[in-house]
Amino acid sequence: MKRNLSKKKIWILVAVLGPPGLALFVFLVGKLVMSLWNWLLPPLFGLPAITFWQGLGLLMLCRILFGGFGSHSSGPSPSRFRSPEERERVRQAMCERLDTGRSTGESRGSEVNPTTEN
Repeated sequence: MKRNLSKKKIWILVAVLGPPGLALFVFLVGKLVMSLWNWLLPPLFGLPAITFWQGLGLLMLCRILFGGFGSHSSGPSPSRFRSPEERERVRQAMCERLDTGRSTGESRGSEVNPTTEN
């Protein structure tokens, strides 16, 4: 019973301190982006200074365009968790999919170009 009570206290603590902590984090990051922009870009490139809200908008735009703030894994598990047989099967499938005809891991530099005369 005591263990459930401690979990309940933790959830209450997170619910009470979470929103103000998130707001403080957003404020600090927006202020950091604004300060860095205003410190570097106007003197270097002659760009205008930005406001706090423009700094937050710039941060969101960069987030949309470049990703970040966490891992974005797509596809199956990483190869380090695959067996050697599975890795070979995936490599063979990729070679077939790319239609390279190389199944032994040959490099592109070792191929002979038939249009080049020596």
